Amino acid sequence: MQFRTEIPILQSNYPIDYNSKIMSLGSCFAVNMAEKLDYFKFQNSCNPVGILFHPLAIEKLIDFAVSEKQFTENDIFFHNESWHCFDVHSDLSNSNKEDLLTSLNAIIKSTKLQLQDASHIIITYGTSWVYRNIESDSIVANCHKVPQKQFAKELLTVEEIEKSIANTVKSIHAGNPDCKIIFTVSPVRHIKDGFVENQWSKANIISALHEAFDFRLSTINYFPSYEIMMDELRDYRFYAEDMLHPNQVAIDYIWKRFKETTISETAFATMEEVESIQKSLSHRPFNPNSESHLKFQSKVREKITKLENQYSFMKF
Repeated sequence: MQFRTEIPILQSNYPIDYNSKIMSLGSCFAVNMAEKLDYFKFQNSCNPVGILFHPLAIEKLIDFAVSEKQFTENDIFFHNESWHCFDVHSDLSNSNKEDLLTSLNAIIKSTKLQLQDASHIIITYGTSWVYRNIESDSIVANCHKVPQKQFAKELLTVEEIEKSIANTVKSIHAGNPDCKIIFTVSPVRHIKDGFVENQWSKANIISALHEAFDFRLSTINYFPSYEIMMDELRDYRFYAEDMLHPNQVAIDYIWKRFKETTISETAFATMEEVESIQKSLSHRPFNPNSESHLKFQSKVREKITKLENQYSFMKF
């Protein structure tokens, strides 16, 4: 007897392998998947300006990078003893104005190179809810704990999101026409917006993506992270303690479905070798100086050397 429904997922025509160069952008679930790619030692980069939740923030980052725009003093502000930029995550905030601008513009320059070099870009949208700074009349990526009264909360329409998606794809392909793009919707529940409002938000993103592309025919893929969480897992035991984020079991399961459909079978053997090494490196012996452990370490070093010789980008 079947106790769950398994979502049919189209097999990618352009699967990821160890020659692929992958860039992950978007919400915190993009980080979860990027951590898996990192663990298995794929060539992967993630969120150069930190976590970005909504389509317009991702579109702006890509436009800045592709157009080689520069951040100036007009793009930053001082609040709570630090300098911030509304277009990037708080992790990049800095107590020194010049250091912040230098850092931001260096990131934009390196992001352009990564976009040009990427074989696959994975974009994870988290929400349709956005905050508009009233003074500048512009939508921000991060509010940086600036008082709420300085913002107006808005819900992006399906049409606005569809336009943003089109702009994003156009910008990426302008500098890298062969790049394969994988869209997905974060399964993280944004309950602070409200229960109905969270579903409304996700629905607008999903509608916009499927209005923009026929994924059965397009070279652009859709991976159903949100749908797997809602329909295959659909149980609170798959959530973390906050009951909002997928727990490790859920992340591992969604990654398994991703691997089955989006990663080339030619990479599986190497992935197993990498995982074996990773588990060995995390092993904590009872007696580090014992002969058996020293032999164990020697074998692990041999495995690492073999892989690093085969794949020059791998570092353990």
